[in-house]
Amino acid sequence: MPQDYPEALKWYRLSAAQGLADSPYNLGVMYATGQGVPQDFVEAYAWFSVAVVGGDAMAVGNRDLAASKLTPEQLSQGRKKATEVFKKIGSGK
Repeated sequence: MPQDYPEALKWYRLSAAQGLADSPYNLGVMYATGQGVPQDFVEAYAWFSVAVVGGDAMAVGNRDLAASKLTPEQLSQGRKKATEVFKKIGSGK
């Protein structure tokens, strides 16, 4: 069966909203590598940050790698985006 990145993105986002631990990490990988989405290290940083807070030890190195590719302004954007995601997941939206 061929990979369906848009479908994977949809389901990872839905499962991340439900608090499933692997989903934020997988979203970070998709954005970091550009699998099915435009490569975006700000998004990758945000999703890896969510995974780190969820206890995913592997996400720490990936978050730091994504951060190393960002300007200070982009890093600030990534942190803000991560905070927004935390709020949405925490509120169940």
